[in-house]
Amino acid sequence: METRILIYAPTGQDAPLAARVLATAAIDSHVCRSPAELAQELERGVGAVLTVEEALPAGYRVLQACVARQPDWSDLPIMLLAHRGADSAMVRQAVAGLGNMSLLERPVRTLTLITALHAALRARNKQYQVREAARRKDEFLASLGHELRNPLAPIRTSVSLLTHLHPDSQPLRRVRDMVERQVKLLTRLVDDLLDVARITSGKIQLQRQQATLASVMNHVSELCQQAAEAKRINIAWQLPPREVMLDIDYARVVQIYANILSNAVKFTPQGGHVLVYARDEDGQLVVCIRDNGIGLDTDTIPRIFRMFEQSKTVSGQFTSGLGIGLSLARQFAEMHGGTVDAYSEGPGKGSEFVIRLPVLTAAGARQAVPLARAPDLDGRKMQVLVVDDNHDAADSLSALLELDGFDAHAVYDGAAAIAAAARQAPDMIIMDLGMPGMDGYETARAIRQQPGAERILMLALTGWGQSDARRRTLEAGFDHHLVKPVELEQIIRLAGARHNRDQVQAAR
Repeated sequence: METRILIYAPTGQDAPLAARVLATAAIDSHVCRSPAELAQELERGVGAVLTVEEALPAGYRVLQACVARQPDWSDLPIMLLAHRGADSAMVRQAVAGLGNMSLLERPVRTLTLITALHAALRARNKQYQVREAARRKDEFLASLGHELRNPLAPIRTSVSLLTHLHPDSQPLRRVRDMVERQVKLLTRLVDDLLDVARITSGKIQLQRQQATLASVMNHVSELCQQAAEAKRINIAWQLPPREVMLDIDYARVVQIYANILSNAVKFTPQGGHVLVYARDEDGQLVVCIRDNGIGLDTDTIPRIFRMFEQSKTVSGQFTSGLGIGLSLARQFAEMHGGTVDAYSEGPGKGSEFVIRLPVLTAAGARQAVPLARAPDLDGRKMQVLVVDDNHDAADSLSALLELDGFDAHAVYDGAAAIAAAARQAPDMIIMDLGMPGMDGYETARAIRQQPGAERILMLALTGWGQSDARRRTLEAGFDHHLVKPVELEQIIRLAGARHNRDQVQAAR
């Protein structure tokens, strides 16, 4: 924590006198002699600021700029010494515009000044504690997401494996569908938790691609239809007759619509109706999701977009869920240059959510890239080495790859992976990062140093999805960073893309 008191009183003897007074009370201080020095020291960190009326307006402009750009956790304490009975326009402006500002009239007693500054530093310490708690919360959410994703991966892979082994078993199909629904639900909850951590730490970045509105809404329907059928809720879709092309982070936009639509289903009674209709309006895609559910009162609407805000039903009971879906939807829409707004005529009269996103013009659209197929390496199977200390995850993924035409086998630690690659270099390595002893980063670097290893397609398969983890995987020698649980189609697509690239290079 930064505990210095910045003193800015450029004229007279106020600054040196204040510094001596604070020194007697063992309070660290620094005297700023110009607005430029004040701005520089504010950037370094400060416990509180002590200034005088004569330092305005130059000091006010510097302090106002600092207050305006301080992070959410910060509320910088500022103390202004003013003349007794003074009520100048500049003092009134400072009181109104500097936020956490206290006004002390001169002459001020030494004990009063020291007591006020001690109180300001105690309050500042609480702010730093809030920042530290937020940092630890983000780290916990990231670790929780990683730990939850690890068991999700073998569960999803094993279900796919059972489907391949027994495609015509009706009882197995019912169990498979149930497990897949629950895995998808848990995966969405984990992703939402991690998105909270990424957004609050400023680490989330959009991965834009071109996609059609129809493909997005088909995905949204798959995510929400099961919950609607369970409550006999009819979802009606009214989409534009022509194809609407978007330049978006596909997963995030699906998340926007799915979060809002699933909310509409949750708050609509049995046998209700939900309408999803879209229109292209002046270069914007406007999607409206309207339900005949419990509705919202005027006071509730501003609160529902707050993080971890849980709504109450008409009976006053809190609903289930994390209370983050609508907040994420609005923040993702704003990151795309769009908006999310809510409307309701009151309790019992349903709700309407309006989502606006920019539309990609026809001139900016490009032809979609077809999905890659499992590669055929001149008549031989592609050799894959799966590396994961979780035996269930490694074995189930290896078995699934075998069924899809790969020659795959698994090892369970970094040393075994290095030895296996040295004996016979595979075409592709899929490796976990968080292994005990030699982790995935160190293992990848060691394998890349082996002769001929530059041709191996190396995929990091991990529960860590943060941007710094992605950067570290590239630095370690991986080609791609995949987050658990991963769809097999994504692995096949990457394998096919590498094979096609190698064929082009060989032909040159």
